Amino acid sequence: MVSQIARPAVTKTLADQIEDLLPQTQCTKCGYPACRPYAEAIASGEADINRCPPGGMEGVARLSSVTGRPVIPINPANGLERPRPVAFIDESLCIGCTLCIQACPVDAILGAPKQMHTILPSLCTGCDLCVAPCPVDCIAMVPNRDDPNGERTGWDAWSPAQADAARARHDFRSERLQREKDENDARLAAKALEKMRAVTAEETNTAEELAEKERKRAIIAAAIERARQKAAGKPE
Repeated sequence: MVSQIARPAVTKTLADQIEDLLPQTQCTKCGYPACRPYAEAIASGEADINRCPPGGMEGVARLSSVTGRPVIPINPANGLERPRPVAFIDESLCIGCTLCIQACPVDAILGAPKQMHTILPSLCTGCDLCVAPCPVDCIAMVPNRDDPNGERTGWDAWSPAQADAARARHDFRSERLQREKDENDARLAAKALEKMRAVTAEETNTAEELAEKERKRAIIAAAIERARQKAAGKPE
């Protein structure tokens, strides 16, 4: 008989539990860069539970149940509860600048440089973040086609399954961007080292040439050190 190995149960922190109750629109209306930082701020007592308009009053009630804090109205400074819209791109005006693609936190926009962009409505969280960067004002927030009457708000308009899918896309995007940044930093570091070797190998026949060589080396060394400090998360 094969024995069963007991696996330890995963214990969720308060921040984890709070994050599970947020709609994962990643809209930043709460004043934080994503839903996870807002969850952590609530858990630490830094933020109130009424700063998420997409979650609506039902969201506030959910957060109240896990934090023990009283249910309070949505803070108008963070926006108002509303039917969830989706973004729409007027493709006849789109110039293919990719700024909206860069702004979308859940990879809900398809396109390429100098090519027409388009929104995938089923993936759009209605965060509005793509609207402001557009230089030709070709993006509008329109009623969600799954809610043509525009009446459903909060969790009535956004299911837990949609929230989980949006969180997964956001996390995947964040990991991809970090990986691309690390790869680019590595390429730049390799180029800097290659340049340092080339400068070091330069022959110098005069004091002026030696001084110029050392000046170049100092500039490259300073650039390498700035990159190292940045990678370590330290101020330059």
